Amino acid sequence: MWSARCGVFSGGQNRVMGTPRVWLFDLDNTLHNASLSSFPGIDARMTDYIERELQMPGHEADALRAHYLRRYGATLLGLVRHHGVRAAHFLHDTHLLPELESLTQGHPHDFAALDRLPGRKYILTNAPRAYAERVLAALGASHHFDGLLAIEDMAMFGDLRPKPDARMLRWVAARLKVPPSRCVLVEDTLGHQKSAFSIGMTTVWMQRWMRTAQKRQAGSRKVGVYLHRRPAYVCARIFSLRELRRRLP
Repeated sequence: MWSARCGVFSGGQNRVMGTPRVWLFDLDNTLHNASLSSFPGIDARMTDYIERELQMPGHEADALRAHYLRRYGATLLGLVRHHGVRAAHFLHDTHLLPELESLTQGHPHDFAALDRLPGRKYILTNAPRAYAERVLAALGASHHFDGLLAIEDMAMFGDLRPKPDARMLRWVAARLKVPPSRCVLVEDTLGHQKSAFSIGMTTVWMQRWMRTAQKRQAGSRKVGVYLHRRPAYVCARIFSLRELRRRLP
């Protein structure tokens, strides 16, 4: 049950309090299993990039990649701020992934369910646009969405401010001409949801591929996420996009 604070349901009868006007969907580990299809390759290419461009041993490069991911939420931000790395060059190099299309798999029934959701639907991803477009094409899902907001679109005052930056999330809502309270963020990363909830967005935690993601993360950081619990800033937990429609009367 979604609470009144989450802006969609209240009481015991699933009574509608307001139809969401804009849905913001994360891409990786929300629409497809990126922990199997793309993240291992991206992590490896990031480590190789740091080793090559910063001229450091491979184990130090991998540790730095993980450190900046923990500290900033994106390895790229640390490399830009502390090493003068050009964002466009890094994003292009680390997301080439020649086998991406053959490894990317989705659930057509889930995507078909999106068409029955009321309101506009956008992809909001910290991945680069070229990569996101390849994934959506491989999934055959591009036509289900009204637009794509990639990391290149998340620049403010000359700096990249990807998720979970609350200022950027407010800017996204303003760009789409709705207040944050009319936005629903569907995503696998709790930190991003916490930030979105803080500015009034409704938050939905996609858990379908979380166990795979946790196994991937465990080697580089303490995960500490309990899938059976729902933090106060999460309005709902789902395992399928079809559940979004079933939550509407």
